[in-house]
Amino acid sequence: MRRRTFLSMIPGSAALRAFPQGQRIPWYRRALRWGQTNITEKDPVRYDIAWWRDYWKRTCVQGVIINAGGIVAYYPSRYPLHYRPAWLGDRDLFGELCSAAHADGLVVLARMDSNRASETFYRAHPDWFARDADDSPYRAGDLFVACINSPYYEEYLPSILREIIERSRPEGITDNSWSGLGRETICYCDNCERKFRERSGKPVPKKPDWDDPVYRQWIRWNYDRRLEIWDQNNRVTQAAGGPHCLWVGMNSGSVLGQSRSFRDMKEICRRAQIIMLDHQRRGDTDSFQENGHAGRLIHGLLGWDKLILESMSMYLSATHSFRLAAKPAVEARMWMVAGFAGGIQPWWHHVGAYHEDRRAYHTAEPLMRWHEINEQYLVGRTPVAAVGVVWSQENVDFYGRDDPSVLVDMCYQGMVRALLRTRIPYIAVHADHIERDAPGLTLLVLPNVAAMSEAQCESVRRFVARGGSLLATGVTSLYDEQGRRRSDFALADLFRTSAAASRFGRADSSERRWARETYHTYLRLTPELRATVPGPRTGNEVLVQGQRHAVLNGFGETDILPYGGMLEPLDVDSGTLVPLTFIPPFPIYPPETSWMREERTSVPALVLSTHGSGGQVAYMPADIDRRYARSNLPDHGDLLANLILWTCKHQLPLEVDGPGLLDCHLYRQGERLILHVVNLTNPAAWRAPAESIFPVGPLRLRVRLADGSHPTEVRSLVSGRQQHLSTEAGWARFTADSIADHEVFVLE
Repeated sequence: MRRRTFLSMIPGSAALRAFPQGQRIPWYRRALRWGQTNITEKDPVRYDIAWWRDYWKRTCVQGVIINAGGIVAYYPSRYPLHYRPAWLGDRDLFGELCSAAHADGLVVLARMDSNRASETFYRAHPDWFARDADDSPYRAGDLFVACINSPYYEEYLPSILREIIERSRPEGITDNSWSGLGRETICYCDNCERKFRERSGKPVPKKPDWDDPVYRQWIRWNYDRRLEIWDQNNRVTQAAGGPHCLWVGMNSGSVLGQSRSFRDMKEICRRAQIIMLDHQRRGDTDSFQENGHAGRLIHGLLGWDKLILESMSMYLSATHSFRLAAKPAVEARMWMVAGFAGGIQPWWHHVGAYHEDRRAYHTAEPLMRWHEINEQYLVGRTPVAAVGVVWSQENVDFYGRDDPSVLVDMCYQGMVRALLRTRIPYIAVHADHIERDAPGLTLLVLPNVAAMSEAQCESVRRFVARGGSLLATGVTSLYDEQGRRRSDFALADLFRTSAAASRFGRADSSERRWARETYHTYLRLTPELRATVPGPRTGNEVLVQGQRHAVLNGFGETDILPYGGMLEPLDVDSGTLVPLTFIPPFPIYPPETSWMREERTSVPALVLSTHGSGGQVAYMPADIDRRYARSNLPDHGDLLANLILWTCKHQLPLEVDGPGLLDCHLYRQGERLILHVVNLTNPAAWRAPAESIFPVGPLRLRVRLADGSHPTEVRSLVSGRQQHLSTEAGWARFTADSIADHEVFVLE
C-alpha cells in the first residue's frame, strides 16, 4: 500500500477529479507521511545517510524535508554571502540527501530559514536589513534580521531559490521564517519608509496606536506584503522547476501566531495547494485537542480535498525546548493522533542527525505504520456537524489589538472546550464564509466576535432568518471590521438587546481591563429555588415562581454561580427571557467581610429569545467562555453546554455516553461514516507533558444517519474489533468496551 496513492482508494474524490485522467497526481495531493532531520552546522561530518534512509522506510514516509539554504547553506552555493559552515567543506550534503531520497521514490522539499543573516552579510548590504526608530539594526542573537521590503527578499532570495532548484530538482521549497519581522516591531529602514509612503502618502507610524488610522493601514500593508512574497516566490519556483514546483512557506496552526507574523490565514489558504504547519506541540496549559482543532480550522479555509502537513517534534518541547532530549512518547503520540483526527498528516521532526538520546527514534514508527495501513480513511472525507464556531483574523487584530490572547482567543478556546467536554462535533467557520459553510448547520456560535463588517452581520441575519440558531457572547458585533466602536451592537435586532443607552462597552476600554482581571462576582439564577432545597433557613427565602429554563438544567441546588467578570446595564426588549443576572463585586478578604452588599440587580448576564422563523438566539454579555478557558470551572462548562444544546435544539449528529474527556470528530466519506475519537482523559490533560495513557470505557455511541443511509457494520481501526451495529429511527447504535489513546470507527 505504501506506494499506492490514497486518491485511487476514494471513489469520486474531488482531489482526483481535479486532474485529467492519466495525469500523474502531483506530490502535494499524494504524499501523506513526511520526515525531517533538521540539519545542524556540525552534521556534515556525522550524517549517517544509510541509517536515515532505513529510518525513512521504517516510518513509511513519502516525503522528506531537507535543509538547503538561507541562514546556512548545505551545498556549495555560488553566492559568497550564502554562509556555509566549516564542517561542510566542499561537500554538497543537500544534494546527496536529495539524490538518496529521490532514489527511494520520495518527494523532497528544500527547507529554507531565510530572514536572518550573518554580520558579514550585513556589512556588505546594511540597507537590506530592518532598523529600529534609533536607526540600529534589529538582531536575533548574533544574526541580523532582513527587511521584507528590501532587495534581500526581492532579489537575493529568489536567486537562491533558483539555484537550489536548478542544482538538485527538489519538488518544492518550504521556509519557516519567511515572513520577516513580527507585529511587535516596526521597521524604519529606507525601504519601508519609501514603500509605505507610496501606498499611504504617510510616513511609517512612530509607535503602535490602534486608534490611529495610519497605524491600522500599516497593519494591513504588512499583511499585503507577505502575500506579495508568497506569490513572488511561487512564480520563481514554478518558473525554475515547473508548474508543480511550489514554494509553500510554513504557517502556524494558531490564528494568534499567524497574526503576530502578518500572515493572513484565509488568503494564504485561498492560494495554497498544501499547507505546511510549524505547529509542533501543545501549549503548557492546552490539551491535545488544540491539534485536532487546528485541522478543523485550516481545512475550513483550505478545503478537505487538500492536505495539511505538520511538523511533529520528537524532541522535548514543553515548558523548555530541549532540542536533543526525547519527548515523552505518550506526549508525542497523543499530539500526533489528535492531528490525525483533525485531518492533519504526520511529519516527524528531529533536530540534528546524531542523537545520544535514542528513545525518540521509537515514537513515530508504529503510528506512521498505522497511518499507512489506514490512510484511505484519514483523507478525502468531509466533516459532519450541526455547530459552527465563527472566527476572524480581523477580530484578533483590530479588536484584540495588543491583548488578543485575553480579549479574543480565550473566548474562542473556552467555547471550543465546552463543545469538546460535551462531545459535540463542530466546524470552524470564518466570518466571511458563513453563507458558504452554513448549509447543514443548526447553530452558529460567535464567541466575542467583536469586530464584524456589515456584510458579515448580514450573513448571520440571513442564517437566523432561515431558521438557524445563534449563540453570541461578550461584545460581539459592537465594533466594525476596523475595530471602531459602533453606537450599538450591529446584531442588536437579533440579540433583542441594546447598548445604546448604557455605558456598556464604553470607549474608555473598560471591557478590556475587565477581561484581563478576575473579580469576586456572581450570577443569580432565576427563579430562585433554595426555598425548596434542604439547608438552613432565614425565613426570607424567595418563594418559587415558575419553572427554570432548560439552559439552567443541573443547577437545581444553587441560586448563584461563580462568575469573576464584570457587567454593565443593557436595555433588553420585552418578550425576552433573562434567566441570569449580575451580582456586583464584594469583599473576598478578610472572610468576615465576605457577604453580598447588593444581592440582586437587573443587569442581564444572559438574554434568550426565539425568532419568528424558529431560530433560537442566546446572547450572553457575561464572558463565561473566557472565564471557562481561564479557570476551567465545571459550572461554566456546564452552562455553555446547556446553551449550545438549547440553541441547536438538541439536533446533533452524535451522542456518546460513558466516562472520559473525549474529542469527537465525525466525517462522511462517500456512503460511509467515520468517527474518530481521541481519549484526552489524563492527569496531564491541560498540562504537558503526559506520561501515561488512561483507557476509558465502556462507551455507548449513537450516530445520526443521513436519509437513505443503511450501514450494516462498524469496524474499529485501532483495536481491530468489529462491533455489533443496530439501526433504529434514523440512528446507528454501537458500543466500545475501551478506548486507549484513540479509536476510529468506520460505519459502512
